[in-house]
Amino acid sequence: MPLDTPTIAAPEGAAGLGALQEPREIPLRGMRGMIATRMRESLQSSAQLTHHAGAELGAVQALRAHCRTTEVPAPSVQDVLLRLVVQTLGEFPALNATLEDNRITQHPGVHLGLAVPLPDDLLVAPALFDAQAIALGELPGARRELVDKAGAGKLGVRELTGATFTVSNLGRSRVHHFTPILNVPQVAILGIGGTQWRAVPDDDGGVRFAEVIGLSLTFDHRAVNGAPAAAFLDRLGERIETLAPDAFDHELTQ
Repeated sequence: MPLDTPTIAAPEGAAGLGALQEPREIPLRGMRGMIATRMRESLQSSAQLTHHAGAELGAVQALRAHCRTTEVPAPSVQDVLLRLVVQTLGEFPALNATLEDNRITQHPGVHLGLAVPLPDDLLVAPALFDAQAIALGELPGARRELVDKAGAGKLGVRELTGATFTVSNLGRSRVHHFTPILNVPQVAILGIGGTQWRAVPDDDGGVRFAEVIGLSLTFDHRAVNGAPAAAFLDRLGERIETLAPDAFDHELTQ
């Protein structure tokens, strides 16, 4: 698995089930209770639908190999994908939007929510503000800073509530597709799953093996119809698969 997202450990107590002598009760309160309430309200207050797609990673890996041979800092697969997601959102403003009080607001800046797992099976999705203005070479540092703040409990209300589109990345996982739940009032969230090696058609009428990453887009059908949601995934997949090896040299050598 090429993503640099660490494997998420099992929740405390999950691996040692046989050691339990009696039932263990975990009250839904504090942050865990808040998350539970928001997830329930999300499903109750919106019309959620998920499209699933996949994209070959050969071009992304070729870009990373090009960087290594030209002494340009090689970005992680995760950061390349995030950069391409932000670029694609620029073509689909209907997905970089929020829906409140029966009013859809399409936002000029991409405030990218990044799902960050925390200890005790908690999860937050703080915003990386104006991600469209962050070059690929700057993205790893900006992302790590946000993750560190989340781990230290230093996120502000604006960071926790200001995202306009969220990405949830499962990292090193066997799960290829999943159904992420919207962070309302956002109208869309992209789930990035694990990779699989698949047999795909080649140009000579035969087959070849390709590394394919799973992409799952959940959207609010009140604000976005199925066709533009599918078009977003098509365009994102096209960007991933046709990426030129030197596409981001100018952003990595600043």
